[in-house]
Amino acid sequence: MGEQPIFSTRAHVFQIDPNTKKNWVPTSKHAVTVSYFYDSTRNVYRIISLDGSKAIINSTITPNMTFTKTSQKFGQWADSRANTVYGLGFSSEHHLSKFAEKFQEFKEAARLAKEKSQEKMELTSTPSQESAGGDLQSPLTPESINGTDDERTPDVTQNSEPRAEPTQNALPFPHSSAISKHWEAELATLKGNNAKLTAALLESTANVKQWKQQLAAYQEEAERLHKRVTELECVSSQANAVHSHKTELNQTVQELEETLKVKEEEIERLKQEIDNARELQEQRDSLTQKLQEVEIRNKDLEGQLSDLEQRLEKSQNEQEAFRSNLKTLLEILDGKIFELTELRDNLAKLLECS
Repeated sequence: MGEQPIFSTRAHVFQIDPNTKKNWVPTSKHAVTVSYFYDSTRNVYRIISLDGSKAIINSTITPNMTFTKTSQKFGQWADSRANTVYGLGFSSEHHLSKFAEKFQEFKEAARLAKEKSQEKMELTSTPSQESAGGDLQSPLTPESINGTDDERTPDVTQNSEPRAEPTQNALPFPHSSAISKHWEAELATLKGNNAKLTAALLESTANVKQWKQQLAAYQEEAERLHKRVTELECVSSQANAVHSHKTELNQTVQELEETLKVKEEEIERLKQEIDNARELQEQRDSLTQKLQEVEIRNKDLEGQLSDLEQRLEKSQNEQEAFRSNLKTLLEILDGKIFELTELRDNLAKLLECS
């Protein structure tokens, strides 16, 4: 069936800056599809993401990998083969948790597949080593099957004695020839088996060397991964410090926003007070204008009063006639003046209050 997608989601993809090893570098301008793939032929799980035709993630899951949640919507893992750290930003905490669960599930499946592969290799290597050991301890040679030349000598002497009496022992010659052919065929078979066993021994020896090389490579890889884990632990501690600093900054921003709201409310209140002050100023200007008009009228009345006094001096008769009227007028004027005085006092008080 080949390689097939088994789980997909969407996220923003990041990679650690190879220079600083601290900052995240976005590899996609927007959210892209991130998928888990399973290769049934090789029994391998991979994380693949494409941005258009460009592969921005191609990470093979190994049992040593760990997916870490660094926030409610962000997670990361280190890929030692690609020598980088991948980061994914999700739209919700649910998507992050689902991706992390799948990562753990496929990581466990990769571990089981690796253990089964190692068991197979051990089972196939054990018979080869046993057969190789048997060949080294007792190699099959013609001498070990048919005996040495000294052991075969009595057969020849026994066959030579009847030659003295050919008439009585003519049959043993054809019989010994058949036995010789039989043993030659057995010898050829044993030689073939010996060659096969020797080839198997050489092959198993080469496999042992290859496995030793693979073991050394795995040990080097394990040391490098251990160093990488140490580095990632340092990076994780720094990330935690950055996260705490970010939390403090968020709290500071919230406090500043609350202070800004209070200031805005105070500004609105001051604007209202300014509008009220403008209205009071307009009222004061209006009252001042009215006061000026009243003063002008007062001056006019004073002029009229002086004219009346002159007329009264000229004509006492007219003065007495108009005295009553004048008193009435004076009372009215007194009332007006009193009202003007009260109005002026009120205006003065208003001016003092404003």
